[in-house]
Amino acid sequence: MHELLTKPDITSSDLQTLLDARANGEADFLLVDVREQMEYDAGHIKGVDMLKPTSTFQEWAETLFNEYKDKKPVIFTCRTGSRSAQVRHVFASNGFENAINHYGGIVTYSGEIER
Repeated sequence: MHELLTKPDITSSDLQTLLDARANGEADFLLVDVREQMEYDAGHIKGVDMLKPTSTFQEWAETLFNEYKDKKPVIFTCRTGSRSAQVRHVFASNGFENAINHYGGIVTYSGEIER
């Protein structure tokens, strides 16, 4: 496993490194954007695997937790890293050891953005 995937928080530079590694088959993780649909539609990080808005957390959290708990790391991202930190904290507090927060969020990300 890539060493960055063992940290509770990663920077935007780390995320770009991991996205490049995943593209080369050298890392495996799930990138989840926890912003709202309107924010996501305005622009999101290229490589996001799914949108799971925090406003509907109760509807998707348990399923995502159970589906990925023992399979692969999950990186949560948002606008500034605040909402994703909260989601990561809930997952980690419940035993999800591979939950990672993208500290700084999309506002600090200099990689490719899709609209």
